[in-house]
Amino acid sequence: MHVPLWLALIAVGYLGIKLIRPPWWLVAVLLLGGYLLANSLLSQVIDTAVK
Repeated sequence: MHVPLWLALIAVGYLGIKLIRPPWWLVAVLLLGGYLLANSLLSQVIDTAVK
């Protein structure tokens, strides 16, 4: 099943805010960092490590 990255980020952000109630700046930093990491060269390394 292929889920678009933007949809996964929105879902994780929404659930994180509702369940944990962190500060908004922390949510923004984590989501932006995850998005940038997914589009970097490290994404191939992470993909092989997860599989």
